[in-house]
Amino acid sequence: MSWAAGGYRKGFRRDNMNQNIPPEKIACGCDESEPTPEAGIEELSGKLWVAGITTSPAGDVPRISTTLTTRDRLGAFRVRWGIGRMKYNIPPGLYAVGHPGPGSPVFATANYKLTFDALRKELGGLDAWVLVLDTRGINVWCAAGKGTFGTQEVIDRVSATRLSEVVSHRKLILPQLGAPGTAAHEIQKRSGFRVFYGPVRAADIPAYIAADFKASPEMRRVRFTLRDRTKLAAMELRAALKYLFIFLVAAAGIGLISSGRLNVFDFAPYLGAYVIGSSLVPVLLPWIPGRPFALKGALAGLAWTLILIAGGRLGFLPPTGWKQAVVYLLILPPLSAFLAMNFTGSSTYTSLSGVLKEMKTAVPLMALSVLLGVAFFVAKTVVAF
Repeated sequence: MSWAAGGYRKGFRRDNMNQNIPPEKIACGCDESEPTPEAGIEELSGKLWVAGITTSPAGDVPRISTTLTTRDRLGAFRVRWGIGRMKYNIPPGLYAVGHPGPGSPVFATANYKLTFDALRKELGGLDAWVLVLDTRGINVWCAAGKGTFGTQEVIDRVSATRLSEVVSHRKLILPQLGAPGTAAHEIQKRSGFRVFYGPVRAADIPAYIAADFKASPEMRRVRFTLRDRTKLAAMELRAALKYLFIFLVAAAGIGLISSGRLNVFDFAPYLGAYVIGSSLVPVLLPWIPGRPFALKGALAGLAWTLILIAGGRLGFLPPTGWKQAVVYLLILPPLSAFLAMNFTGSSTYTSLSGVLKEMKTAVPLMALSVLLGVAFFVAKTVVAF
């Protein structure tokens, strides 16, 4: 996993990550918590991830564990489903890994605990300092877009922790995905620390250090694997629950109007469109034809609709007359397309301008298709034809 992201969410095309893009130009849908206050040694000593204390010229520094506990893993699972997301952060400040000294490297990261854990678990066996910025509980990638992982926060945190007294060098290693929110030259000018952008993934940090703090092209490459997409699919499924409620209410209304009673199969078409758009499309993203996410969702929704119609014809699903088939064809694909389009900011494939262009074209078409489907349903129900 990326030591910057720790669960990607709503952003921009990452092959632009080394450009200092103004934060207001970057789309980000992450909610952020209130500023996180710093904590004293006594308060932090009760945390399971704190393994002791390291003495530095600037005072005592909490030493963190590089081993994730069962509680850490359960916490990560919980926040991926959106439970307790706004409180999953740690106090900003300076932390120690191993037994660092004046010459040990300094890694900066976000105070979103999922990101913090992604970094610390890969630092086992190393002596290093970890500078945690107050990103309001969101990951580096999104925080760079919002400006909380930004130039001023880096400068302020370097000053607040008296980092210049702790280390003899003036090198600060920032996660590569934090580059859009930071101006390296400004940080060096105002803090005296020169910025180096580390590898995308925390697992590459030992090799990065061994290579004299030089990242290979492979370390710079952002991968978006099946495992990454599957993890995000859970978040998307949870985030789209509000739409599921609307879908099911609409399905109940259609069922009552059509037959005067409710049947479990009245809900199945819309439940399927929800699962396909919010989860299946993200997981199968590279293999679904087309570039726009709305098109990918529409194609997946169309496949689901054809399965429903074919199943009715073959007898293993309730029969679907041609009129109902038209309603499904007009309504279900755009519903899946709308949900799939919500994944645009979570992927590595999109850019802000591309997303805006896609929305400008796709949303009116989705709305038109759904309205036509509703109109056809009303017509076939009210008017005998």
